[in-house]
Amino acid sequence: MSKLRQAMTENGFESNDDYEFQVRCLLEEPTRHIRTLSIEGDSDRRKTAFAHALAQALEFPHLLYYDFTEQNPPPPEIILPPSQDELGREEPPIDPLDDIASKACALSEAEKTVLILDQLQAADFREHIRIHRLVKERRWTISDAPFFAKPANLLLFLISDEPLYHSLKRYCFRVWISRVSERRIDFHPSDFDLGSDAAPLFGALIDLFSALGATPTRSELGRILDDLQLRVSDEDHLRHSIFGRCEGIAHDALRKEAVAPQLKQVIEALRQYLGTEHIELSSE
Repeated sequence: MSKLRQAMTENGFESNDDYEFQVRCLLEEPTRHIRTLSIEGDSDRRKTAFAHALAQALEFPHLLYYDFTEQNPPPPEIILPPSQDELGREEPPIDPLDDIASKACALSEAEKTVLILDQLQAADFREHIRIHRLVKERRWTISDAPFFAKPANLLLFLISDEPLYHSLKRYCFRVWISRVSERRIDFHPSDFDLGSDAAPLFGALIDLFSALGATPTRSELGRILDDLQLRVSDEDHLRHSIFGRCEGIAHDALRKEAVAPQLKQVIEALRQYLGTEHIELSSE
């Protein structure tokens, strides 16, 4: 397992897929503009988990987050008293997006900073234009007051369920996050401190997950193996265990007739492995 994948697992995002190459492409890009990662995929909030885990894995001192669907965003850390112009008109309070974007710029002057802008599909199109200007010109403007970002220190992660503004997308490196891992890893009994006599059970599990079109992660498979050895006794138990332990596997998929033979095969291999006999109870 790569160091990045291990670090992201420790920070809440586990996947068989390794994103080290994509991250290298992002980080090693010349810093003529703000390096920006567009996080796309069919995984809903898993994209948010990916963004947070990656930011923490990179060990940047500052991580800032803003969600455009948040109805009541947290107030700014520093609340300035209301001020008036020469005509006695009070200036409006600082918008939460302005507050966090200007703070990211200020922090990047001295230290590494990640700014995550989530659920951009809910943002006004004018905000897309302002974000594009931040990426391109390395500055955020509030009432004609500019806040400059240091390109070498600021990373911008964008998450949207709809396509980004074309001009903004041109400055992004895109990464795809699926509901389930796309990369298959062939685990072996020894990976879980089991002997070679567990090989038929592993073979049956591989056939089952192939029929489901899924690839469990190491921890998911480890928890299923624990269930198999301690709790599972029939196909229905196995269905509940897999649905309960594996992210991204639909409940209906486990009920399809097409996977029934594979479920039965796992239970038979389990009984052989545990050395138990299958006893039929008659109605009599």
